[in-house]
Amino acid sequence: MAHHVEKGPQDTVDLQDFLKMEGLVETGGEAKFRVQNGEVKLNGEIETRRRKKLQRGDLVEYAGQRVQVDW
Repeated sequence: MAHHVEKGPQDTVDLQDFLKMEGLVETGGEAKFRVQNGEVKLNGEIETRRRKKLQRGDLVEYAGQRVQVDW
């Protein structure tokens, strides 16, 4: 089941920041490690760029959780 997150006035957010903001990881260092190790999917594809800009409607998957970016 996808969760929905609301964001502030920005149009994008970095993938690693999003993981931390959503509580999917505990630290920025852990987010970096998980993304660079290919453990995170963005819109169904493995994403290894931790600074990848997420936009409204993107779907992030990590550790069995799916979170849709929506603000």
